[in-house]
Amino acid sequence: MKYSIGYQLPDEYDSITEIVQDFRENVEEVYFAWPGEASGRSPLGLFNENDMEAIREVFEDELQQLGRMGIKLVLLFNSNCYGDSSVSVEFQNRITGIIGKILNKTSLYSVTTTSPFVAKTVKTAFSQIEVRASVNMRIGTVKGMEYLAEYFDGYYMQREFNRDLNRIEELKKWCGINGKNLYILANSGCLNFCSSQTYHDNLVAHEAGIVTKQNVESKYPSPCWEYMEKQENWVAFLQNSWIRPEDIKNYEKWFGTVKLATRMHANPRKVLSAYIRGKHNGNLLDLTEPGYGKVFKNNIIDNTLFPGDWFEMTSMCKKDCHRCEYCKTVLAKVLVSMNV
Repeated sequence: MKYSIGYQLPDEYDSITEIVQDFRENVEEVYFAWPGEASGRSPLGLFNENDMEAIREVFEDELQQLGRMGIKLVLLFNSNCYGDSSVSVEFQNRITGIIGKILNKTSLYSVTTTSPFVAKTVKTAFSQIEVRASVNMRIGTVKGMEYLAEYFDGYYMQREFNRDLNRIEELKKWCGINGKNLYILANSGCLNFCSSQTYHDNLVAHEAGIVTKQNVESKYPSPCWEYMEKQENWVAFLQNSWIRPEDIKNYEKWFGTVKLATRMHANPRKVLSAYIRGKHNGNLLDLTEPGYGKVFKNNIIDNTLFPGDWFEMTSMCKKDCHRCEYCKTVLAKVLVSMNV
């Protein structure tokens, strides 16, 4: 099994190119957004507008290095909203212009997007490039894939079904019959079926404009953090879609490459290393994005304390979390206070 990791600008301690060099046999892809472009995370270079030219120079140099290493490059147009430019000629030209710039310097394997307009634009102008539906489109049914089959070559499965093996089998079978690819995101920390996701994704999409306003102060980036701040709700973290490194081997029959959320992660090397090893002797909150470590205060979720039946129970259960006590009993075992 190989991994797809997200690009972030290098700092004085590490860089994505160095991480890829150190784990070359295990990294298949690097996914990235174009500097300054809205995506599913904060725009690359958003808070360094004065240095954008220098940022793009570093970024393009690293893309070329990754291309020379044989890494598949995946461009993101996965913003939840492109505003009043969403179906404009200007936006269409910007899409093709960005892809053209990349192809002038290196290769481009795939584009992942939330927008059928972007998908159609890429498919029409660059038929050789694979087009994937973003996980943020929440496509988790055969019907959902059928609707978009004309313009998408692959689908990131709705993350809420990561622990539904029968659903994965059904989606994989349809993809195989119809010449499509199925992908998975393994370490999202987001709450399953989060009521705030659309709101939060839209905030992120418009972040470049939002930071120019005088905004009402907020303790957290999204209401889900306020929910998770209450200790009685911490069990919701266990009920999410993430897959432990120890369990990722169970997905190899369906997924040759697994995506890891690392674009905004403080330590992408730690995340990738844990999944490659299939083992993590530490705080599970450190591997997900977001990790909610802040709201867990001085407590950790000790990954070594999970019961032996965790994968079997969570992958075959009915997901009736409001009726089931299993995750609550597990939380009591794995939650460890770091207070001395």
